[in-house]
Amino acid sequence: MVDRGASALSLPDDWPAHPDPILALNRMGSFDWDLDSGLFHMDAQAHEVFDVRPDEFDGHPEHLSVRVPPAEAYRLDALVAQAMKDGSENYGAYFRIRRRDGSLRWTHTQGHIRRDETGRPRRIIGIVRDATQELAELAAHEERTAQEEARRDQSSVVQLTTAALAHARTVQDVIDVLKDTQGLTHLGATSMVMGLVEAGRIRLIAEGPEGSFVPGTLVTRIDEPYPMSEVVRTLTPRFIESPEEFAEGYPILWPHITDLEITAAAYLPLIVQARPIGAMGLLYSDRRGFSPDERDVLLALGSSIAQSLQRATFYEQEKDLATGLQQAMLPRTIPSVRGADVAVRYRSASLGRDIGGDWYDLIPLPGGRVGAVIGDVQGHDTHAAAVMGQLRIVLRAYAAEGHTPATVMARASVFLHELDTDRFATCLYAEADLATGVVQVVRAGHIDPLIRDEDGGCHRVSVPGGLPLGLSAEFGSLEYPVGTIELDPGHTLMLCTDGLVEQPGADLDDGMRTLTALIAAGPNDVRDLADCLIDVAEERGGDDDVALLLMRRRGLDAPRSGGRLQQHVAPGDPEALTEARHMIRAAVRAWGAKDRADEIELVADELITNALMHTEGSAILTLRVLTSSERRLRVEVEDSSSALPRRREAGYSGVSGRGLLLVDLLTDVWGVEARGGGKCVWCEFLMP
Repeated sequence: MVDRGASALSLPDDWPAHPDPILALNRMGSFDWDLDSGLFHMDAQAHEVFDVRPDEFDGHPEHLSVRVPPAEAYRLDALVAQAMKDGSENYGAYFRIRRRDGSLRWTHTQGHIRRDETGRPRRIIGIVRDATQELAELAAHEERTAQEEARRDQSSVVQLTTAALAHARTVQDVIDVLKDTQGLTHLGATSMVMGLVEAGRIRLIAEGPEGSFVPGTLVTRIDEPYPMSEVVRTLTPRFIESPEEFAEGYPILWPHITDLEITAAAYLPLIVQARPIGAMGLLYSDRRGFSPDERDVLLALGSSIAQSLQRATFYEQEKDLATGLQQAMLPRTIPSVRGADVAVRYRSASLGRDIGGDWYDLIPLPGGRVGAVIGDVQGHDTHAAAVMGQLRIVLRAYAAEGHTPATVMARASVFLHELDTDRFATCLYAEADLATGVVQVVRAGHIDPLIRDEDGGCHRVSVPGGLPLGLSAEFGSLEYPVGTIELDPGHTLMLCTDGLVEQPGADLDDGMRTLTALIAAGPNDVRDLADCLIDVAEERGGDDDVALLLMRRRGLDAPRSGGRLQQHVAPGDPEALTEARHMIRAAVRAWGAKDRADEIELVADELITNALMHTEGSAILTLRVLTSSERRLRVEVEDSSSALPRRREAGYSGVSGRGLLLVDLLTDVWGVEARGGGKCVWCEFLMP
């Protein structure tokens, strides 16, 4: 008996049931959103809800935009972002999707936010379901309720539309909100027209449905016999309650819209501070007349729309002003560079009146070299832009005078400090000799440069740096170490400001890795690559400016005459001496003096060592190619001492005194010349 009972009460093998068939029975689909990778996985039922086939969706949520209207997506994104921000575990929302056949369907979603031990959101799992029937039944029930309930519903429409309009920044955003949110649908309007007052005329900015444009109404005078002109003139709304009233009141307009089967219309003046800024018309094809409550709702809606339009107009004007001012501070043109393809781009911040201090510059230098600059002044206002303009000009002047990269940066820092401003600036200055490919880089608190190889690989170049401009002068730390980069033919040097890299809540190193991958996957042409990068920044938005400069070295057919490189070597700085040797090796290889490379490096090293040992200051090493009847490489070492070197015998046991003997033996010609308060020891090597 017991055994038979136990057998009878045994549970089936598939108990309890898996949740997937239960969800499917309720026409619910599930999703799993990995916030770290950004991938959005949906099951088969969820694909049905969104009306997308599995082969049409690659797992990126932004690609569902073909089904979710922009205003709905914006509202849903804001809801999810707020839930993640305020620590909520769950959220729910209704939103609309546009199916493959063009019809709009309501969808409901519920999500559960999973966080790690630090509270950071890592995944969102949830369900989606078609809620069209549910909402349709609810609407039918509401239609049967009392008039008071209808008034509350219409007030809710105004509140929802007003809430959506609060996020609209541009005039087009306002139009999109009105067309794509449920506000006009619940009000019963089938189409909308809107115009703005400009210089005594009304310019049409929105008309619908598509194909319903009336010829001659794009720009109309306020005194013409059109309904929008009338409400602007009188500052009072015009409610048209029948086709007959429409035809009698506006005989010029009516023949053009008879095909729309309009049965009623409401034209509202858009008034701000007792001044009309435009007008809006709502056209209906399924109603006659407006109750007092409906008129009040439409008037309230018109007031909200007017405020949003004025705010959007101001935003666009401020945006244009900020962008124009910023562009005026940047170089008008970028000079062509022999041996390189160059592209520059700038994107202003997404905020309206904010003006950033980001800048780029390309500076022709003596000897055919070129200086590339990228920088960012602290702050987002007119003061930052003004400081940026002054700093850009003075840095260009210092570089054009022929100073070493470290000196250029130090002097720019002193200049910014002496401006007596509370701003500092990050900057990166790269001085390139495109004949040799040697690039000397100085970094003042800025992010590192990137180099893209000819085969598409991209890597970050770690460059030693000093304090940002202004701060280094304030703290008396004007040392800027010089890093040396070899830029081979076909390689691209990429400089940018942190607006292209940094994202709120993301690590800078992660941003650099993302940018490196983006550059590696980008097009080969520097202009196309620059467009690709700035498009990514535009899509991502953000409240920081973006400036970038790309320079791709082309291969030269023949060694260039007049090549010149310079390196500052400070006493007690072994890194500077190492960088000088690296520059010498790169130069002699690029200039075709490989057979004499060891001799040149040995002689230059001896001259630098003598300058550092026998003087109290630093040394400046200069390499240049001279061409006349024969090609020669000239080495110059300049110091601040006026005492001339003398050649002496070292003796068998002496440990010094052989330097000039070595110079005399290995060089073809050498000499000494006075330079201001110091001297220059030079020598030349004949090259084949």
